[in-house]
Amino acid sequence: MIRKTTQLKQLLHSSQLEFLMEAHNGLSAKIVEETGFSGIWGSGLSISAANGVRDNNEMSWTQVLDTVEYMSDATTIPILLDADTGFGNFNNVRRLVRKLEQVNVAGLCIEDKLFPKTNSFINGEQQPLADPIEFAGKIKAAKDTQQDPDFCVVARVEALIAGWSMSEALQRASIYHEAGADAILIHSKAATPNQILGFKSEWQDTCPVIIVPTMYHSTPTSVFRESNFSVAIWANHLLRTAITAMQQAAAKIHSEESIAGIEQQIVPIMEVFRLQDAAELQSAEKTYLPVPAEPVAEIVR
Repeated sequence: MIRKTTQLKQLLHSSQLEFLMEAHNGLSAKIVEETGFSGIWGSGLSISAANGVRDNNEMSWTQVLDTVEYMSDATTIPILLDADTGFGNFNNVRRLVRKLEQVNVAGLCIEDKLFPKTNSFINGEQQPLADPIEFAGKIKAAKDTQQDPDFCVVARVEALIAGWSMSEALQRASIYHEAGADAILIHSKAATPNQILGFKSEWQDTCPVIIVPTMYHSTPTSVFRESNFSVAIWANHLLRTAITAMQQAAAKIHSEESIAGIEQQIVPIMEVFRLQDAAELQSAEKTYLPVPAEPVAEIVR
């Protein structure tokens, strides 16, 4: 089995456009792998929302780590964790890298904003950016800390989100690349891909470039292929799909005061057991548990 870190590095350097699908817990991560995706985006927004809190670092880094460990245990494909700003300074990043390697997470992506962060799509222009030299120090600290040579550190450039110039975005990307970043994630909230295409035209193939087409979702994927982007991340769509399904199901059950009308629209309970790998436990019980000589008798009073 190829190490998860190596799998992720191979995705970044693939000759074709690769895709990461968002997941936010062990179940969604397993579904991503079964569907055929080669990698998982451990979305900060989705992990936060699934726990009922805001995407403002309201979950501690250890709580995020607990979640991503379940995701890693449930899958064999690599996870790139959305680690926000690194949950602090360079020292917090060093400790995070050590812990991620321990739970077999393949890489992390950190963004050049200030802690605590706010989601990029909420008043992005009003969010201050980190000093690029200080942020580069986080990247270098992460690379110096990793024990697995294939562990990947992705630098997310927020300059375009914050309304800064293309020149600023390129300059920051260059500083982060020189600090050791394995890839650059260039983020944009424009409804068209013009900004990210302009960045890629200037950046060329200096190092792999990752995009997140959440806002420019109507752009044909062929456009990204033709521009030689390395990875596209579908960043929050399983969470949003789940919210839609749960809202509809809850409303129907509430209005009808019955589950009869929805039973045929949802997976059977046996599919839940399959995803939990209940069959493996049953098999293991035959190997490891003693067979009782006689069944426990009913208590007769």
